Amino acid sequence: MTQAPIDRRSLIAGGMALAGAGAANARPTWPKGFLWGTAGAAYQVEGGNVASDVWVLEHLKPTLFKEPSGDADDVYNRVEGDLALAASLGFNCHRLSIEWSRIEPEPGQISFAAIAYYRRVLESCRRRGLAPVVTYNHYTVPRWFAAAGGFETPDGIGPFVRYCETVTRHMGDLIAVAATLNEPNVNALLHWVPTYRQFEPQLPKVRKAFAAGAGAPKWSSPIFGDFRVQQPIMLEAHKHAFDAIKTASGGRFPVGVTLALNDDQPAGPDSGLAAKRAQILTPWLEAPGDMVGVQTYTFDQVGPDMDLPPKPGADLTQMGYPYAPEALEAVIRTVASLTKRPIYVTENGVATDQDPRRVEFIRRAIAGVGRCAADGLDVRSYIHWSLLDNWEWTNGYGPKFGLVAVDRTTFERKPKPSAAYFGHIARTGRVPGHDTSTTNPGKR
Repeated sequence: MTQAPIDRRSLIAGGMALAGAGAANARPTWPKGFLWGTAGAAYQVEGGNVASDVWVLEHLKPTLFKEPSGDADDVYNRVEGDLALAASLGFNCHRLSIEWSRIEPEPGQISFAAIAYYRRVLESCRRRGLAPVVTYNHYTVPRWFAAAGGFETPDGIGPFVRYCETVTRHMGDLIAVAATLNEPNVNALLHWVPTYRQFEPQLPKVRKAFAAGAGAPKWSSPIFGDFRVQQPIMLEAHKHAFDAIKTASGGRFPVGVTLALNDDQPAGPDSGLAAKRAQILTPWLEAPGDMVGVQTYTFDQVGPDMDLPPKPGADLTQMGYPYAPEALEAVIRTVASLTKRPIYVTENGVATDQDPRRVEFIRRAIAGVGRCAADGLDVRSYIHWSLLDNWEWTNGYGPKFGLVAVDRTTFERKPKPSAAYFGHIARTGRVPGHDTSTTNPGKR
């Protein structure tokens, strides 16, 4: 798809006006090779991933999904135009996932056409100056893998490791940074969310319904898995996949995991913060890895055994959690205090249909990353979620995370002012409306 010409001058001007660009506009010192970019997950943007487990779940009756993913953003057919758009905005990396069910639609049956497709995608990234940040598994798995028990059985480790090794052999020469798993701690994190805790007792019944509907008694989809059973197995899968990727690639790029992490704040002296951290963070920091991917959207007030609900009148996003740009800085500092590994911000953003709020969110979040860098913390990227408005799992197409709007009928891409605003930061290193360079002048 050929994108319409972008009037970046007017978009940037609009974005700066929204962010109050009359304030100081000095340039912070970012680490050499710092990555600026956007992200998308195969299932959420490609469309037509019919061999995936979630495709099955979307079409069960009844379903937990607001609407089916269908064609999504049709990125599978329009990826060249989307990458050209990302590069034109000034980014130097792009985060994407590879859909396992396309690579291996049946157990042991490798699609070399799919391998060739994703290789062309990575080559296109490289041609356009976008370092490919690749996630081997972003929530979805082949339906045959879910039918066999997924990551709730140790038998799932071998197939996942072989898939990672296959992908690396065929396209590892093009990858810049990699994660084995996207947010493998997310179900443990959700366990602390009050609304999810109320729903959690129903999950065994839901999983049985999935199994019955799919005609597979052992059915287990990662996004609805029991974290108590699933997380230890995913840890083992990650460990073996890490070794396989490093061996197959000759260790030419860093490998780790990306983690769902909120800015956890103790609600009182009896806070369960330590217990929460032991469930959602510590096991993954103890696992092998060259880097940690931080994915942050909000903050939590942690009570004795679960998070507290947002306070009445709190400023909430379309996802129902607090609008909190500064949460990212707090999470980076927490993770940096617990590990010496480099930190990559692999997701950060806000669900809103009001683009001025997105511009402000980006401004304040990146200013916080700049303060971390100024203080000498080893943070190496800021990757915004997401490039495109896309399908947001059970919430369907309602939440708007994208820098670029997508027409649901024609698939026309329309960049928002926030796209050019963030692109300006990526090109210049300056955060319009916020002078991060004066936060710690002694560290340069």
